[in-house]
Amino acid sequence: MLPYPKFDPVAVQIGPVAVHWYGLMYLLAFALVWVLGRWRIRHGKTDLTLPQLEDLLFYSVLGVVIGGRLGYVLFYQPSQYFAHPLEIFYLWQGGMSFHGGLIGVTVVLLLFARKTNHRLLEIGDFVAPLIPLGLAAGRFGNFINGELWGRPTTLPWGMIFPEAGNIPRHPSQLYEMGLEGFALFAILWWFASKPRPRGQVTAVFFMGYGIFRFLVEFTREPDAFLGLLTFGLSMGQLLSLPMIVIGVLIFFLAGRSNHAPTP
Repeated sequence: MLPYPKFDPVAVQIGPVAVHWYGLMYLLAFALVWVLGRWRIRHGKTDLTLPQLEDLLFYSVLGVVIGGRLGYVLFYQPSQYFAHPLEIFYLWQGGMSFHGGLIGVTVVLLLFARKTNHRLLEIGDFVAPLIPLGLAAGRFGNFINGELWGRPTTLPWGMIFPEAGNIPRHPSQLYEMGLEGFALFAILWWFASKPRPRGQVTAVFFMGYGIFRFLVEFTREPDAFLGLLTFGLSMGQLLSLPMIVIGVLIFFLAGRSNHAPTP
């Protein structure tokens, strides 16, 4: 068993103002998107300009926050929030959904594509390789907070999380950081390094994230208020299955089309 490092969730305290590590991880995530996006623009991976990247990043932040919150409300605790609608705005209490955030960002990309006269999948192919390292930062933030822990395990790297009792558990946040973050980044960065039919980079992101999330969920403790659902799957797994299907369809349809490749 490995000891869980007891992080102080507050990174900096200046009087009554506290800066939390989790918030800094969100800032790091968007900073990584900006840095990687600038690199792809400068190396001719898109015809987008730097000001357009900054606009896209700004509106994507809104898409992540609004979509992530509404996704959590609708997918995870609709009865709770419909009974107490004002609590939807209590962001400081936590409660964000990746799949909801993805929907929010997709809406942003659609509107941005129409505004700049681009195809949605063209913008998606540019953005997809920028996302995984940000996801890794977010999962590390979960680990620092000691939240979203794994199921009980007897493996030697099991950890006892302070809020989860005295049972060793999978550090599933680190599994997600490694798979949905670093591994998916490596796959997408390599795949996008050569011209591909429009939409295939986006498709690999959907398939890769969906598969990795589906697998890691077998080690992650399901939400106490939901438990396991249809076929013994968690909500995260049920939401990841459509991602995999959509990714497969986009990949093969893009390969059969005559669309110009993404540079």
